[in-house]
Amino acid sequence: MRAQEITFLKLVQGDKQFQVPLYQRTYSWGREQLQRLWEDVGELVDQHLSGDTAAPHFLGSVVLAPGQIQAGGVQRWLVVDGQQRLTTLMLAFTALRDHLKDHGETRAADRVHRQILVNEFHEGLDHYRLLPTQADRDAYTACVTSRPQAGGGDNVGAAYRFFRGALTEGHEATADQRWVGAVENALKDLLSIVEITAESGDNVYRIFESINNTGVGLSQSDLLRNYVFMLLPRRGERIYRELWLPMQQSLGPKNLELLVWLDLVVRGHHKTKQSEIYREQQKRLQPLAGDEDALQREIAQLAERGQRFLRIVEPQRETSLPLRTALERLMAWGGQVHYPLALHLLDLVDAGTTTPDDAAEALLFVESYLVRRLICQTPTAGINRIMMEAPKELETDRTAAEAVRRFLSGKRRRWPGDEELLAAIRSKPFYWSGRPPQRSYILRRLEESYRPTEPVDFAKASLSVEHVLPQRPAQAWFDLLADEAEEGQSPQELHDLLVHTLGNLTLTGDNSKLSNHPFQRKQQILDSSALRMNLEIASSERWGKAEIMARADRLAERATILWPGPVGGVKPAAAEEWAGWAQLRAALVAMPSGTWTTYGDIAELIGSHPVPVGSYLGSNSSVIGAHRVLTAEGKISAAFRWPEGSDRQPPRDLLEGEGVRFDPSGRAHRTQRLTAAELATLLGKDVLEGAAEDPLPDNENTAAAERFRNQLQEHCPEAVPGLLAALDFWRAQGGHLRYGQHEETSCFTMLDAGTTHTPNLMWPFAIYPISGTVEVVFQYLKHRAPFDDTEQRRELLSRLNKIDGIELPEAKLELRPSFPVRVFAGHSDAVCDVLDWFVHAVALDLARRG
Repeated sequence: MRAQEITFLKLVQGDKQFQVPLYQRTYSWGREQLQRLWEDVGELVDQHLSGDTAAPHFLGSVVLAPGQIQAGGVQRWLVVDGQQRLTTLMLAFTALRDHLKDHGETRAADRVHRQILVNEFHEGLDHYRLLPTQADRDAYTACVTSRPQAGGGDNVGAAYRFFRGALTEGHEATADQRWVGAVENALKDLLSIVEITAESGDNVYRIFESINNTGVGLSQSDLLRNYVFMLLPRRGERIYRELWLPMQQSLGPKNLELLVWLDLVVRGHHKTKQSEIYREQQKRLQPLAGDEDALQREIAQLAERGQRFLRIVEPQRETSLPLRTALERLMAWGGQVHYPLALHLLDLVDAGTTTPDDAAEALLFVESYLVRRLICQTPTAGINRIMMEAPKELETDRTAAEAVRRFLSGKRRRWPGDEELLAAIRSKPFYWSGRPPQRSYILRRLEESYRPTEPVDFAKASLSVEHVLPQRPAQAWFDLLADEAEEGQSPQELHDLLVHTLGNLTLTGDNSKLSNHPFQRKQQILDSSALRMNLEIASSERWGKAEIMARADRLAERATILWPGPVGGVKPAAAEEWAGWAQLRAALVAMPSGTWTTYGDIAELIGSHPVPVGSYLGSNSSVIGAHRVLTAEGKISAAFRWPEGSDRQPPRDLLEGEGVRFDPSGRAHRTQRLTAAELATLLGKDVLEGAAEDPLPDNENTAAAERFRNQLQEHCPEAVPGLLAALDFWRAQGGHLRYGQHEETSCFTMLDAGTTHTPNLMWPFAIYPISGTVEVVFQYLKHRAPFDDTEQRRELLSRLNKIDGIELPEAKLELRPSFPVRVFAGHSDAVCDVLDWFVHAVALDLARRG
């Protein structure tokens, strides 16, 4: 066996092929792992462009075993371990090649293709430097060979689309012409891999087991502790007992690790990654070796900082009421992004160089910065870096609050001013912003701004976000909206532009009672609410566009007071592009091949209107995926034109090549359309519509079941016998039913597929009786074994598609495609066969996992 550290370029160069054995699992990296890798690449690129010496980033190891060598052929290597890293990097290079090609850099694109992706002088399967498992092979080779199907709905396609989007966004965000070249350099030469190659006869699987053993490794703080106390031969035992052990016990392992990292950040080492804590602290402390007095002071300072950090994660420890309130609000907001700045401010308070009130005001500006960016849907990229830079960059000749406000108001730090905030509240789909707790937090703070004489105890109240204008409205709502729709705008399009905006959202504990009732019924329920904002809504005579916009303006006025803006109320520069267009481009790149969307869906997603969306794409038709945006009827717009001189195929030919079907009248097939909610999901937004993680309490299930049956009987009477028979069959197989809180009484076919130690609740279907649809929830199944394997989801899709009336596009293997409830009218037995297969597939996986 031989091991060496090597760059990715040196690993893959030459006439060689890396073969993933057919028995290995399919490619499984998701957005979280891809984002982490891209952030690491971004740091290497920044260092390179700033002239700093960029140390290689260690990516991990690959274990290779020699395969057959054919005369005149390629050297084959079996990938025993590391296929996820290899596949990811190959897909990153595929996206880079296509990005270069789109920007006219044909020679650079050709270089990447020949140097990394293929064995230039070999044909057939030997042509590919990486050969994934058979399950992933078509999707991967479609990307490498630039076939129209590249970027499909599986994990391989999703990774390719992720890198296409990341490259597009990164290129748009920088004015440096060297940026793309720096990305290529980082991917080729600055990602370090340990190549472990076995000799013939070596037991490669024993090597694999030793690398992936189940032992718990030492944490960064463990390594630091061992190093420090090695330097304290005389005082070590006493210092450990008096300082280190109490700190370790009060913080716990995870918070101690965070503290050791934050200690570096607030000292000015803001580029330090959490994986590099030990190395950086060792470098800082090494000059003190032999000076036990100095080392003792260092540990004492860390322990003191640990007590301050406890006040951040447990704000009730803070004695100053204003400062405690500010810390509590940031903890309620969630996340750790504020930790470096909060710790620095507590350092200043305890040193006597600022007051608790001043630190509290500074933290209010941090809260405002986070809230305003979320409401305006400002991209989150770089926000961690900004907060980590703050302790070092704050001006010291001003109060802490003023210094923080001025720092966050910097031109490139994108703190939205009042004008931008108002526009976002009126038009952006707030319900898709941030995470659910953050959306609830903003509504809670707005409610508290009414200063009621008997405030609600939010800690005890069970409240959820309610759409006053429902997500799935009955016809009476559309009749109301028809009076306010603009010329050429349908009531449905107006509904979609309004429904998720902040002006239409409130908090309530009566979500299931409110449902999609007419406004008059909602008024009666809201009028008995303890929340002032609900009483205000109930006082309206009707609820349409005018009322939603008026409420948006009132909430915006409150928001500007609650969350003060940047110094001078910074406005985007006149030449600065509106952020919605960047989101439009990201959405089009994220679309799997074989799908299409409409101008209205894009408008709903970005908080605009179909007309300006059409105008933008009309003048920027070179945008990747522009041909996938069609009219509301699913037709190619008569105004669509490729840029002059383009040799691209007509849009319909391109779409058909990607797998989109058209009827004789030129309409694209409706099942292949991506709605605004589906686009938001692909962009990583937390879209909760109809999610089964928010079921009704078990004690309300009986009444909910009756409501579900009544709604089903009213709206889909012909499907009632077949659907109820299928639900009985599901229960007989060991499943159970749950009913959702959202608008109409949805029904979820639940199955507990977990072990004693590992819960694994899953559900194949979500059934909506009023809209008459059955969602197949691939979006959730992809995170649950065995359907985290793309092939298992594809098999489920294939079995369902054999039933008349069901047409689920393969491009939606990450989403929630649907079929009509009426299928149960004539094919209930066939659906039951699929459910039976589903239960057996889960049982087999459960048996395998023990």
